[in-house]
Amino acid sequence: MQIILLEKVANLGQLGDIVKVKDGYARNFLIPTGKARRATEANIAEFEKRRAELEKKQNEVLEAARDKATKLDGLTLQIAQKAGVDGRLFGSVTNHDIADALKAQGFEVAKASVRLMQGPLKQIGEHEVTLDLHTDVKVQVKVTVVPE
Repeated sequence: MQIILLEKVANLGQLGDIVKVKDGYARNFLIPTGKARRATEANIAEFEKRRAELEKKQNEVLEAARDKATKLDGLTLQIAQKAGVDGRLFGSVTNHDIADALKAQGFEVAKASVRLMQGPLKQIGEHEVTLDLHTDVKVQVKVTVVPE
């Protein structure tokens, strides 16, 4: 299916690009979330009329993400979990737990933007976690898991 992107999408394209994607990806994700529209003549003409407005909106979102990244840079979170004597957790620390800890400190971050490269944290200690605040803005935070 040919679509026109209404915002930058990682690994797909920039605002205004006309790309071909699988039908399910377009129908189930890109179009319902407002990231894209079908690339018909009418939609392309409407996009060209709204292009300046969409670019302005995208720049505002990018600046907000950069501001949040400067506040989050170098932040250390401390999360307490039950652990055994060998340092392994009874359970794990997931992206949901990290998002909740950030929210408790006053930072609103979606749990989908918390990237745990090796999966959930299962050991006590310090761990580096990446937050994808925008497709162009990534920030590293330290998560210290301590036993309860």
